[in-house]
Amino acid sequence: MRTALAYLGIVGDESAESRQVGTVAAPARQDRSRSGGLVVVVVFVPREAADRVRRAAASAGAGAIGDYRACSFSAAGEGRFEPQVGARPTIGRVGEPEVVDEMRVEMVVPRRDARRVVDAVLAAHPYEEPAWHAYETLGLSEL
Repeated sequence: MRTALAYLGIVGDESAESRQVGTVAAPARQDRSRSGGLVVVVVFVPREAADRVRRAAASAGAGAIGDYRACSFSAAGEGRFEPQVGARPTIGRVGEPEVVDEMRVEMVVPRRDARRVVDAVLAAHPYEEPAWHAYETLGLSEL
């Protein structure tokens, strides 16, 4: 059975040979630091808009891992905010606290494409001021 780690290309599937000796075969890995590295883009989005934001990010180049595309991780949570005077909230009213069912969506992207992906995510996002952040990853040679 494939594990989530095998699906994401972090560890390899068990080969017939590795099953015989009880080990997991690791796939060949490229040194990500040579290709400019990877960035993880994280965005918090209302549940009903999450698929649209994921599609926009994938279309801009996010989520490519090995022979897979549009890979992402999502976790459910609650977004909390209070719009202030001057805000034009998509959800809620100025001066009133709001709680929204949201998804935390994460996707990897090559560093050289990160700005394009963030621009696509923000364009697809329904909020006036989306909450998002990005961070760089380490390659094997950097560990």
